[in-house]
Amino acid sequence: MTVDFGRTANDYARHRAGFPEAFFERLFADGTVQKGNQVLDLGTGTGTVARGLAVRGGEVTGLDHSAALLAEAAELDRAAGVQVKQVRARVENAEFPPASFDVITAGQCWHWFDRSRTASQSRSWLKPGGRLVIAHFDWLPLNGNLVQDTERLILTCNPGWTMHSGSGLYPAWLKDVAEAGFTGLRTYSFDLDVPYSHVDWRGRVRASAAIGAVLDQTRVQRFDSELAAMLSARHAAEPMAVPHRVWVLSAVAPGLLA
Repeated sequence: MTVDFGRTANDYARHRAGFPEAFFERLFADGTVQKGNQVLDLGTGTGTVARGLAVRGGEVTGLDHSAALLAEAAELDRAAGVQVKQVRARVENAEFPPASFDVITAGQCWHWFDRSRTASQSRSWLKPGGRLVIAHFDWLPLNGNLVQDTERLILTCNPGWTMHSGSGLYPAWLKDVAEAGFTGLRTYSFDLDVPYSHVDWRGRVRASAAIGAVLDQTRVQRFDSELAAMLSARHAAEPMAVPHRVWVLSAVAPGLLA
């Protein structure tokens, strides 16, 4: 199945929780990103990472191939009072001058790219000593919890979905960046609960690669009705506390340390 997040742009923008404040606070506190940095956000989507960095003083360019997602990002940027430069292109086809950026971020998207090519491109686009930040913000399926129940329901509707039962950890990405010549690799993670109403959780799941981005509207609507019934029966209390894990890999482009 072809994954097209543009089909889910409205749900994505309105119901999917973006990276938490603690993620941005950590990036600035440890010096990975500094106010005034030139930042390129790969696979920016609706702009959760780009906007969070722009709010804190970054000069941010958001790169994505979906016009629908970029339109949602622009609307959210205006509401937040920030401006993010938008470039519409696939990451693998994008062109920027060498050494253009202090930081390149990739939030919740590295797995969608040609990883080896994107790592090499990122090294070229970064200034010496610049940083590549690959980050994820994943729901956590645990025995008997809401997320596991949701994933099981997804599989009844889309049995070919392979991105279930995750841990929120991505050790393969370290090999990607090391083979591209990055140094100073470091990783960290932390967990938190994200409050979701039934309506927002349904919208968040509709926006996922397993449902709205791949299924036709009839099957999406059928799944949504089944999810609503499951939530009422098994997880009636609102807001629901949905466990998530933030995982971050930071690596330095060859040259003097920033």
